[in-house]
Amino acid sequence: MIFDSHAHYDDEAFDEDRETLLDAMESRGIGYIINVGASMDGCRETLGLIKRFPFVYGALGFHPNEVSKVTEDQFFWLKQNIFTPKIVAVGEIGLDYYWSESEAVRTLQKEWFVRQLDLARESDLPVSIHSREAAQDTLAILKEGNAGDIGGVIHCFSYGVDMAREFLNMGLYLGIGGVVTFKNSKKLKEVVKYMPMDRMVIETDSPYLSPEPLRGQRNSSLNLTHVVNEIAQIREIAPREVIQITRDNAMRLFEINRM
Repeated sequence: MIFDSHAHYDDEAFDEDRETLLDAMESRGIGYIINVGASMDGCRETLGLIKRFPFVYGALGFHPNEVSKVTEDQFFWLKQNIFTPKIVAVGEIGLDYYWSESEAVRTLQKEWFVRQLDLARESDLPVSIHSREAAQDTLAILKEGNAGDIGGVIHCFSYGVDMAREFLNMGLYLGIGGVVTFKNSKKLKEVVKYMPMDRMVIETDSPYLSPEPLRGQRNSSLNLTHVVNEIAQIREIAPREVIQITRDNAMRLFEINRM
């Protein structure tokens, strides 16, 4: 059974068929999904999803592009609800410089990143980290915060081997998704070939980043077979090995007991 370590089924892209789609997952080989909150509304929806679907677990946190909207009351809510059963991570947190060149906004992102890392430490949960065009600042904050002691995953990893080495040396995992199937993803393919398999988890980031040949369409966990097959080809192992290894890694990272 495949483990999707990062998805957003709270997204409005699933409003028309969310229940039907999720009801079909287990019968089609998807055994576990982490639904990752990114906004206040997304976190609330995540709490509902983990109650309705036994195989869905959750992460709660504020995405860097959302932090300008976050209030202290909302952060207090997060600190209370992070202890909800089946919440297994703090996320999606981190830095995103792609959409913001403002130094004030970037400073705010850093402040909230640190606060949520502290929350993860206090709640004894790993983190799901978003880092886009912010590699050096992400790395600096994680090192300063001894994030290796917290544990977590660099979601949708998009940097090269040198940066992968830095994160791996901290004891973090790398999330590999649909981008690895893209024809122009040479850098990520090199990372997949380089990294130890016991630090890899797979993900969709649904409804985003559909793999080839579905690029541009709505993504879902059902498309992870394309990611599995690409990784298997790069590593020269059987797809079933990729599924088993990445599932075991995710269960270890998120401390989910086998059923």
